[in-house]
Amino acid sequence: MGSVDNGVRRRRGGCTLNDFVPEESFKSWGNYGKALLDTPHRFMDRVMARSTDHMELVDMKARSNNEMKKTLNWWDLIWFGVGAVIGAGIFVLTGLETREVAGPAVVLSYVVSGISALLSVLCYTEFAVEIPVAGGSFAYLRVELGDFVAFIAAGNILLEYVISGAAVARSWTSYFATLCNKSPDDFRIVVHGMDPNYGHLDPIAIVVLTVISIIAIFSIKGSSVFNYIASVVHVVVIIFIIIAGLINANPQNYTPFMPFGVRGVFQASAVLFFAYVGFDAVSTMAEETKNPARDIPIGLVGSMVMITLAYCLLAVTLCLMQPYNTIDVDAPFSVAFSIIGWDWAKYIVSLGALKGMTTVLLVSVVGQARYLTHIARIHMMPPWFAHVNEKTGTPVNATISMLVATSVIALFTNLGILSNLLSISTLFIFMLVAVGLLVRRYYSSEETTKGNQIKLIVFLMLILGSSCGISVYFAISDGWIGYAIFVPIWAISTCGLWLFVPQAKQPKLWGVPLVPWLPSLSIAINIFLLGSIDKDSFIRFAIWTGFLIVYYILFGLHASYDTAKEFETKTRVDVEHNNSS
Repeated sequence: MGSVDNGVRRRRGGCTLNDFVPEESFKSWGNYGKALLDTPHRFMDRVMARSTDHMELVDMKARSNNEMKKTLNWWDLIWFGVGAVIGAGIFVLTGLETREVAGPAVVLSYVVSGISALLSVLCYTEFAVEIPVAGGSFAYLRVELGDFVAFIAAGNILLEYVISGAAVARSWTSYFATLCNKSPDDFRIVVHGMDPNYGHLDPIAIVVLTVISIIAIFSIKGSSVFNYIASVVHVVVIIFIIIAGLINANPQNYTPFMPFGVRGVFQASAVLFFAYVGFDAVSTMAEETKNPARDIPIGLVGSMVMITLAYCLLAVTLCLMQPYNTIDVDAPFSVAFSIIGWDWAKYIVSLGALKGMTTVLLVSVVGQARYLTHIARIHMMPPWFAHVNEKTGTPVNATISMLVATSVIALFTNLGILSNLLSISTLFIFMLVAVGLLVRRYYSSEETTKGNQIKLIVFLMLILGSSCGISVYFAISDGWIGYAIFVPIWAISTCGLWLFVPQAKQPKLWGVPLVPWLPSLSIAINIFLLGSIDKDSFIRFAIWTGFLIVYYILFGLHASYDTAKEFETKTRVDVEHNNSS
């Protein structure tokens, strides 16, 4: 049996039914029936409930049985950031988006995506410094927007990690094939009669994911050393690509610069946001960071600036090496060197791409396991996933479970479907984190008056509504009237929040500058990019969100409700005991 601490059952990570569903609502069918009948009350309770910084930092961590080891510094985080981000996005999607969507103006697409990512990095950084726990954006949203919003975000966070891991693993196979002078399908099992989007099975992707997960399980510091060495090699290869590519540059290839117009730039930017996905995984390592107040800002912001600069230089180089409409969509950089007669260079490029994708997979595996661990601490997922292994100091159960889910997706699904769906989930989460930051700065239940609370809600609704208006208008019209209406509304709403609602909280250690302008701009850009994604991806996103809501109503709501009430009862008893003594 496990022990009891903080009013929550702590277990040794066994594998019995009680380790998955220890809550009172699941002790019998009768209990479960009563819980379902009480769903409306419980749902309102959880929608209105807010966590606290102390609860996330102390009480939630206690539910993992053992502490994660604090071994990381800012240097580790910078290289985790570089390793997490530079991978399949730049080495695969650049070719596809340049050839079919943006042309040489793809560099502007990377600039737009980079600005959006940097704004999100700033929001994440303030939260990660103030609440340095493994839960990342799930923990931040639980504190500011409540359990239900946090759960919907959590489901999309897990989807983001599963999809990104699967996409990068399949891209790993593509570049490995190039290194072997083969076609990617030569290493895949083609099932004739199946939809080609799902019928090219990729067993190599599963092998790569398994090896990476084993490394992640045994040591976070060991993972950091592996990531550092691989990332240094990767950076050297990137520098080689840029220098060698520019030596063979032909300025005429940059004409026409924008063959698909401004719309193509933003459509490509929405998909290429995939290339920046991964930095949020670094924020999940805050719990294992020695000095979060110093290390996290340097690590997150520093790595994102380096990455954006590298992406822009790589995009410019590729488009100068050959005409945009001849760029290969599977392995653009390797094939570009073959076309200019440098066949030997494609091996260096492919090796560098493989190194990059390997580190992306490593950080993805590390990050997704820590997200799942913290979600399970709340019992929105079975608490079995929250167990931290005493010997390794890592979440073994969560790592293995996410490996299985990622492997299934990687085996079947092609990159195009994965990248679009991933961008929706990521942009949605980043938008919520920016909203959460504004709520954190401008609302405190103890200080904010009812009038200021109403003004905050009104201005936030106007910021969100005008951002949606800009996005929808861009998607359906080539005119300018919509921008003349919605952009001023966004600016006036942000200005109103700045002038008429006093900030209720100031960050203790590190804060986003120019609040509310930068978080509001992050909201607008993320929503704007969402409007550039295709309809089918939104349908898949809606189906997944619908599944999350059904799961929450049938399981997650009741498990987290029981856990919260058990904790509140224990806390009340402790207070009464202390007062009486």
